[in-house]
Amino acid sequence: MSPVLNLSGVTVRRGRKLLLDDVSFQIQDGQRWVILGPNGAGKTTLLQIAAARLFPTAGEATVLDETLGRVDVFELRPRIGLCSNAVANSLPGRETALNVVVTAAYGVTGRWREEYESLDERRAFDLLNAWGVGTVFDRPFATLSEGERKRVQIARALMTDPELLLLDEPGAGLDLAGREALVSRTSQLVSEEFAPATVLVTHHLEEIPPGFTHVLLLRDGKVVSAGPLGETLTSEKLSTTFDMPLELTERGGRYSAFMRQ
Repeated sequence: MSPVLNLSGVTVRRGRKLLLDDVSFQIQDGQRWVILGPNGAGKTTLLQIAAARLFPTAGEATVLDETLGRVDVFELRPRIGLCSNAVANSLPGRETALNVVVTAAYGVTGRWREEYESLDERRAFDLLNAWGVGTVFDRPFATLSEGERKRVQIARALMTDPELLLLDEPGAGLDLAGREALVSRTSQLVSEEFAPATVLVTHHLEEIPPGFTHVLLLRDGKVVSAGPLGETLTSEKLSTTFDMPLELTERGGRYSAFMRQ
């Protein structure tokens, strides 16, 4: 079976700065990856490539059996669910939560003259309910709380029943209760039989939901380590990634870390 995502020697350069430096790794169907690293590590850049929204300067990136640079990305992107700040910033604040979700069916961010079937609207409403925001379906996106907006965005990312789901720091800006609710629902999602291959980008170990299977550690655009979560996420590798002496702890499938004294 072909990988869902295959990066081979991928480099991204902006002027003199290397955002990604010779990155190679694969994601197979059924895997759930978390990408960890400090600010500026290249996490969001890597996710933009996986979302077919950025092309490598060098190397090769294959997403869902399509090689970037040899495929119409507008046909590829509907197969990929993306939740990110870039997408959120493109959503018209006046659109209702329901419209924010349902417009993903056409790959647009604002409702205009396109027609949607009742089946599309029912699916959008069901997704809002599944993520605990069904009651705000008729409210403008701009009036929602940060936690509500995050969950609406994930519902939107799932609207097209994607083969690859990409979540770029979905817990950013949430309070403790909001973060824990998001972690719990994401854990439920990835445990479902037909859930898509999923990639979660985060700075924080506490945001890794139970059920994730693999981890990619990045620093300065380079891979520190990549592999199964239980084998790869260690105190030593975490310390190298964040350039400080860290002690990793795990309890009930949840992770945290503290600085060694």
